[in-house]
Amino acid sequence: MAIVQAPPTVRTHAPQPGDARDTGIDMVRALCVVGVVLLHAIMVGVTITDGAPVFDNASVGTWWIVPLSWILQVMPLFFVIGGFSGMLAYRRSRQRGGTTRSFVATRIHRLLRPAVITVAIVGAVLLILGMLGTPAELIVVAGFRYGQPLWFLAVFLLCQALLPALVAAHERAPMRTLTVLVAAAIAVDAVRALTGIDALGFANLAFVWLAVQQIGFFLADGRIDALSRRVRIAACIVAVAALLFTFATGVYSPDLIENINPPTAALLLVAVAHTSVMSLHREWLIALSRRPPAAAFRAFVTPRTMTIYLWHMPVLLAMAGITAIVALSQGSELPAVDSIEWWFGRPVWLVTALGCTALVALIFSRIEQTPAPELARSSWRVVVSTLSGLVGIVLLLAFGTTVLTAMLAVGLLVLALHLASREGAPLVALRGRARTAQTRSLRRVTEPEPGDRSEEHEGRAEQEHDPEHTGAPAQGRDGQSHQSDRDRSAGGVRDRQR
Repeated sequence: MAIVQAPPTVRTHAPQPGDARDTGIDMVRALCVVGVVLLHAIMVGVTITDGAPVFDNASVGTWWIVPLSWILQVMPLFFVIGGFSGMLAYRRSRQRGGTTRSFVATRIHRLLRPAVITVAIVGAVLLILGMLGTPAELIVVAGFRYGQPLWFLAVFLLCQALLPALVAAHERAPMRTLTVLVAAAIAVDAVRALTGIDALGFANLAFVWLAVQQIGFFLADGRIDALSRRVRIAACIVAVAALLFTFATGVYSPDLIENINPPTAALLLVAVAHTSVMSLHREWLIALSRRPPAAAFRAFVTPRTMTIYLWHMPVLLAMAGITAIVALSQGSELPAVDSIEWWFGRPVWLVTALGCTALVALIFSRIEQTPAPELARSSWRVVVSTLSGLVGIVLLLAFGTTVLTAMLAVGLLVLALHLASREGAPLVALRGRARTAQTRSLRRVTEPEPGDRSEEHEGRAEQEHDPEHTGAPAQGRDGQSHQSDRDRSAGGVRDRQR
């Protein structure tokens, strides 16, 4: 894996605490989110059989999912970017005197606060559908389909909770840490193949995605960009060639969607290829991301990333249900999945899916952008909070989303948010003109010293400067922040002089 080799004294090209956001990375992450929505949208199939709606996975047994998965299987790149952004955010937090506890607690609030609302609403909708007499099997299918994409939330929460420890390991022994994770992922695949027990593969929900996140650390500290173009091109070619070899020999399936459930080491090769290409075109991506159309797209998606991900499946299920209801009411037939008529309708279906998801994200995005409350001051509270959040999500994955499991999951997620907050603090930070004016007035009088910051101040400061924070500072037309840290400091001095 030459892509992560670097001289011992490599110059870091990662943004520094006062630098603007990496708009190129933001745009790639936004494209990844759209790719996920499109992939899941085209896999939704609904037909009418014997006067009843049938919901199917349209990709099962088809040839087109293989090449499509090579284009839209973007999860490895998403986790690479998660590692890149998370490492920069954590380092900035430490430079401001922040703690590991406050970093993880902030991450918990950012990921679980929009999730608890989505799960609660989905559970309520399932209850209403049951009361209206909807066939139980349809409710079960809808709940199962909704819960499937939630694996990402659980794994990403785990990766972010372990990020401080893995950053420390990366700073001590970068290659050794990555090698251990990669070796563990390959070992899991080998044992799974030898025993025939597919359930063993779920151990790679940790090893594969943690290894991919670790690649993002190499990108964040500039080691990958410091490599010559020839080395990065070679790394991409070798990774793709290795993938083709494993496909040809039957080691891994050429369907990259199949390689995600459970994850296989093939995704590591995908991550290397994607990261190489992104690094080779870094400057072009930044320039492209600052053009007005791209900047507008990025400005819409970036602060709503998690909201879009959490809501796109309920939107797709609602679209499928409405389609079936309309067809039944009119006595018409729906085209068979994978037929010519079905494919002719896909462009309209995909555009509608994107538009409806964007509309729903616009409605619920304020939940994601709300700052975290005062953060927990106890490490054990943060640890238990992380475990509570993971158990709540895994409950939906293991048993499907029903009214009962949704209620239990909501309770566990609320408990996680409570534990990640300071004892007695509200789960949602107060906002408003009065609070904002009071905060500005206090800041003009005094600024807390780095060693004397409250957990709330740490959490707010971390969110303001975190390159992955969805509630980022207001951005200009070129997508950059209006103010750097130095600008804010200068503004504070002018306020006090007045």
